[in-house]
Amino acid sequence: MEHVHLAVEEDDLYSGYNDYNPTFDSEELENDVGFQQAVRTSHGRRPPMTAKFPGTPIGPRSLATSFGARLHMASSMGRPMTGAVQDGSARPMTAVRAAGYTSALSRGSAFDPLGQSRGPAPALEAKNEDTPEEKIKILEKKVNDLIEESCMAQSMGALQVALEKAKEAGRKERALVRQREQSGSADHINLDLTYSVLLNLANQYTNNEMYPEALNSYQIIVKNKMFSNAGRLKVNMANIYFKQKNYPKAIKFYRMALDQITNAHKEMRIKIMQNIGVVFICMGQYTDAITSFEHIMSESPNIKTGFNLILCYYAIGDRERMKKAFQKLISVPLGIDDEDKYIPSNEDTSSNMVIEAIKNDKLHQMERDLKTLAEKYIMTAAKLIAPAIETLFATGFDWCVDMVKSSQYVELANDLEINKAITYLRQKDFNQAVETLKAFEKKDSRVKSAAATNLSFLYFLEKDYDQADRYADLAMNADRYNPAALINKGNTVFVKQEYEKAAEFYKEALRNDSSCTEGLYNLGLTYKRLNRLEEALDCFLKLHAILRNSSQVMYQLASLYELLENPEQAIEWLMQVISVTPTDAQALAKLGELHDGEGDKSQAFQYYYESFRYFPCNIDVIEWLGAYYIETQFCEKAIQYFERATLIQPTQVKWQLMVASCYRRSGNSQKALETYKEIHRKFPENVECLRFLVRLCTDMQLKEVQDYATKLKKVEKMKEIREQRIKSGREGSARSRREGRESSAGSAGESVVVFQIRSTGYLLAIMSQQVCVCFCTDSGRSSSSTKGERLSAKMRSLPGSNEPYEANSPKELDASYVDPLGPQMDRPKTGVKKRVEDDDFADEELGDDLLPE
Repeated sequence: MEHVHLAVEEDDLYSGYNDYNPTFDSEELENDVGFQQAVRTSHGRRPPMTAKFPGTPIGPRSLATSFGARLHMASSMGRPMTGAVQDGSARPMTAVRAAGYTSALSRGSAFDPLGQSRGPAPALEAKNEDTPEEKIKILEKKVNDLIEESCMAQSMGALQVALEKAKEAGRKERALVRQREQSGSADHINLDLTYSVLLNLANQYTNNEMYPEALNSYQIIVKNKMFSNAGRLKVNMANIYFKQKNYPKAIKFYRMALDQITNAHKEMRIKIMQNIGVVFICMGQYTDAITSFEHIMSESPNIKTGFNLILCYYAIGDRERMKKAFQKLISVPLGIDDEDKYIPSNEDTSSNMVIEAIKNDKLHQMERDLKTLAEKYIMTAAKLIAPAIETLFATGFDWCVDMVKSSQYVELANDLEINKAITYLRQKDFNQAVETLKAFEKKDSRVKSAAATNLSFLYFLEKDYDQADRYADLAMNADRYNPAALINKGNTVFVKQEYEKAAEFYKEALRNDSSCTEGLYNLGLTYKRLNRLEEALDCFLKLHAILRNSSQVMYQLASLYELLENPEQAIEWLMQVISVTPTDAQALAKLGELHDGEGDKSQAFQYYYESFRYFPCNIDVIEWLGAYYIETQFCEKAIQYFERATLIQPTQVKWQLMVASCYRRSGNSQKALETYKEIHRKFPENVECLRFLVRLCTDMQLKEVQDYATKLKKVEKMKEIREQRIKSGREGSARSRREGRESSAGSAGESVVVFQIRSTGYLLAIMSQQVCVCFCTDSGRSSSSTKGERLSAKMRSLPGSNEPYEANSPKELDASYVDPLGPQMDRPKTGVKKRVEDDDFADEELGDDLLPE
């Protein structure tokens, strides 16, 4: 208890807390005389302080504490109070100042301790870009921008621009490394940036097929130990060696990359092994390739590897393993959902909206593409191994069909059956092909339509148009939206010259499939037959927009412009044909014909000569070139062309007469005489040959002149007798017809019989004579007169039959003759216009899907 002190009543427990040093009393500083004097002494240049609070008197005032009167107190350290007057002298202020006080306070300014009256803060100072660190950061940003621009240019197909950007990024990155070394911060080099620059540069070299430079860039990355996982880039190096066909090095680098990739990256290892197998196939080492593919099929089977494995077994001829590999191929899981889930249901509206949203999204498109690819590989593998796994290819196809029917690709069985029929076609076994296709008449509509389309196509090629029409109708009934069936139907109608109806079928095919180029082509031909040239031109222009390099389409456009009397446009389109197919002799000949029509003989000669060089059997071209040389007085050069025509048409005497005429005009009379003698030996009744022989022998004073003159008279006399028979036959025929009409009032039965007998006899005589006479005239004058419009001066400079051979005569050479073996028929018109005949359909007009590969 002695240590317990009781509180005295008079003591205040809270006393002393309000006692403080008066130096810190900022509220009374304005009234403190000593403080004000000290302020005036230290800051004499400033005006005197005013009262802080309005109404507060300024004057001497004593300080007091809370316990009573305020007194002047000394500081807590025993030194004089701040601002106090000691010994009558003022001293300056110390560093202690009250909150809110500023030495710049002017008279009348408001109390602003937060400085809100100063206005907005000044702008930040700009960074100093002259410092090394700032320069390095700016340079790094430029390098990254260049890499990004290079990648964007590559994605847009501008490979050269992408390479230039990659090179620029490499130069700036090297400058960045030098700058870091100069600044002493070499330890802070950005290795990721260096790796990105080198990798992008190597990729751009590869895209531009600059393989040595790309390999050098990859070597720099691979040999640098500071880059982690750089060994994977050996796969890219192996790909380059594969493109260079350096297969041993490609395998070496693929295996090096495989050794540096752990088993954790299983998918990457599988892809590298697949590449190794492909390289072995290119090298012909099928056993090694089989080893790689079999390992992949046991670890992670996929469609491509299974197909490659079948190819290897086919190459070594292992039938049993081909069958096993095909079974593995059709059992590979695709990992895609069933198509039934995309069929909307009638009950749930929300689920139907979801199905509509995902029906055509990217994922579903990817699934469809994967399934299409798998079906393509399976169909190709079945067509490949079917003839090889069994003795008969039909048995092999049947085995493949059975396997496919038991797999997830049931719908491919019918397609395999159609391919079986196509294989029969390739083996020229048309009956079996037809029988196989006819078996589909009772199948579902899609397969029935495809089979009937092929049958229609076959019968159309065999010109059995009735059967082609029948199966085209069957295909249309099974699937009205099959454009190939509609085109086949249109073709069968076209050959019957029902062009309007054919055009309707072609239009319907185009409505069902706007990309059906065969329908558009045939529609243009149909309009051309109907003489609706503008509509035909529109069709072929649309087709040209789709098939930019189709020479057939461009030739049809040239033909239409020619028919529209626009030769300039026709020549322009034919020039495009020549740019696509420079060895097309028919197009070159057509260009020559158009230039000849325009009067440009030099250009016409150039194109005719090029046509003759590529196809030296076109009679029209040979005739034009021979006539051109005769017109330009180069008869020696014309001889080779007429000799070529003689080889092509040995029974046409006019070519041999032209050869003899060229020899005669060039002054080689002896060679001309020998040629005429050879012609007379082959064609002894030819009047023109005998006339020239008589003249030549007379000029050369030969003894044979009398023999040839005698023969000439006999031949001319036979000709006169023949003409008289023709004339009398015509008069007798007219008289018999007149007598028949007059005797109709007599005994009808007897007169009719007589008339029939007489008319029959006269008609036989007339026909037997007319054939010879028509042939005699048509082979010479008629044929040359029809070409007189196209060839302006052809063979007109040669002498006539009754004029001396020295004189130039505008008459045509009569090259007619009478064959002792019987009448001959003229050659049908052929030549450059063969290409523009409308009924020559394109080979693809029935659709590529009719005969799938």
